[in-house]
Amino acid sequence: MADLLSDDEIDAQLPDTWDREGDEITRTYEFDDYLRGVNFAQMVGEIAEAQFHHPEIIIGYEEVEIRLTSHEEGGITDADIEMAELIDAEHSA
Repeated sequence: MADLLSDDEIDAQLPDTWDREGDEITRTYEFDDYLRGVNFAQMVGEIAEAQFHHPEIIIGYEEVEIRLTSHEEGGITDADIEMAELIDAEHSA
């Protein structure tokens, strides 16, 4: 089990492109069309399986929202920050 991060640790480690909403970190990615978003969501799912850390993924018409939290720990941990960084790296690749 991972330890919960303090508010200061979250503020220091949260990637600039992500926001905090309570016990979750979130980001909405925008796409030119629906299928690009669906393909991105599939890629996020593959990262999640490899990390064994599964986000909530909400697919919209031209956007995909990712929400990360560590349910077992009841909040945000290093695993959430690491997952956000991995998703951002793949998105910009």
